Amino acid sequence: MAGNSFGQLFRITTAGESHGPGNVVIIDGVPPGIPLCEADFELDLGRRRPGQSRIVTQRNESDTPEILSGVFDGKTTGTSVAILIRNEDQRSRDYGDIAEKYRPGHADFGFDAKYGLRDYRGGGRSSARETSVRVAAGVVAKKILADAFGGKVLAYVVQVGPIRANIADPASITLDDIETLPNGEPNIVRCPDSDAAEKMVQLIEEVRHQGDSIGGTAEIVATGIPAGLGEPVFDKIKADLGKALFTLPAVLGVEYGIGFGCTTMRGSENNDIFIPDSESGADEKDAAANVASQRPGISTESNRHGGILGGITTGQPIILRAAVKPTSSLPIEQRTVTTSAEPTTIRTKGRHDPCLLPRFIPMAEAMVAVVLADHWLRWKAQCR
Repeated sequence: MAGNSFGQLFRITTAGESHGPGNVVIIDGVPPGIPLCEADFELDLGRRRPGQSRIVTQRNESDTPEILSGVFDGKTTGTSVAILIRNEDQRSRDYGDIAEKYRPGHADFGFDAKYGLRDYRGGGRSSARETSVRVAAGVVAKKILADAFGGKVLAYVVQVGPIRANIADPASITLDDIETLPNGEPNIVRCPDSDAAEKMVQLIEEVRHQGDSIGGTAEIVATGIPAGLGEPVFDKIKADLGKALFTLPAVLGVEYGIGFGCTTMRGSENNDIFIPDSESGADEKDAAANVASQRPGISTESNRHGGILGGITTGQPIILRAAVKPTSSLPIEQRTVTTSAEPTTIRTKGRHDPCLLPRFIPMAEAMVAVVLADHWLRWKAQCR
């Protein structure tokens, strides 16, 4: 089928394109009685919104959500929640001269091969504009996690080009660390290492002035997640999390825990030793997670497994990383071909991010939260 839906019990379905009237998400499986209003979406939609700083696209969108159904008197009713975000600042004229050219790094050729025609105005259905309503769905998912067991999902930038952040304890990072620099100014690159953040901003501005772009890595951390979520075969939590992140534009790689670092280790080095919580110094929140999953207080000495073993959560922080490619739309001249296979050159007009990472962060949080909310509801349905 068309592949516009994601999830089982907590299920999102989106529709919309970058240069159409707007984007909409329908969320099925939202429990009744959860407080929800338009103001709840302001923070995360603001973090994803274009035009928020000098290092992102200057497209001017308010990204104001309209709740169309599923909420009454400020609480969810248990029926489908529908949210619309209108497009307000499209410049379709910027794309007229590329209607017959394939943009390097884009899905133009794939769309023609699949459908036999395409909307050449921006990225169409594969545009990052579609993720605005996914972020809205993520807000609802985060509310479910927080209400059920105090779960939290946060993401931040750990690498831009060759510049890497030094993050000693991913589970200790707060939203304030991500959004605000020590001097109180906005952290526009969303890297909690302020020294690295300054260098990242300088690099992004440098490539922007050159008409180029730069990629990097985001780290996503989910804390307070109970042990026992996920399935042992096809619906492993790691598989669903990987798929969720790969559905986001520009993601070329996903790893969790120690990831590819395991390839140089022996089993005795890679294994995380199980211990009682009393030996690990686990706090009350960790203990609450064990209670939520009806398991005794058990932890591990380390977390190379990234909170997942056998496709099932262990109660340790879930730690993932996503590799995000450089923005494909560039104002500098590149070689390409026309739809009739004639060699030509192309310059992409419009307003585009020189680095996708700062606005990718709330998108990644949203998709991880959607997966965890779905598996939490599935666990409740199966095991209670």
